[in-house]
Amino acid sequence: QVQLVESGGGLVQAGDSLRLSCAVVGRTFNMYSMAWFRQAPGKEREFVASITWKDSYTRYADSVKGRFTISRENTVYLQMDSLKPEDTAVYYCAASTEIDVAANYEDFYDYWGQGTQVTVSS
Repeated sequence: QVQLVESGGGLVQAGDSLRLSCAVVGRTFNMYSMAWFRQAPGKEREFVASITWKDSYTRYADSVKGRFTISRENTVYLQMDSLKPEDTAVYYCAASTEIDVAANYEDFYDYWGQGTQVTVSS
């Protein structure tokens, strides 16, 4: 069984930075493409960023492009810079056992973490 364990969320001010981490427990890490999604209060969950396993190809939502960076070693990271109040959400890590594609839709991903809260005050 695969588990994704997120960490790094918190309360920050607008303009600050945070780094989220997602560790894969229970299966060989290199088998997955991985992604971050987020869900703000009263809104649907939305794509943030994704990365492939083989060549670390990345994809970003337009709303975070240039401010967020996804990367991976034995853990997948989301470096979030120049945070805005509209970035406030629960952030979820997701992993796929399918083809190695930096997909931007939820149904592609098989495993999900429990979520970590990010709150950005103005």
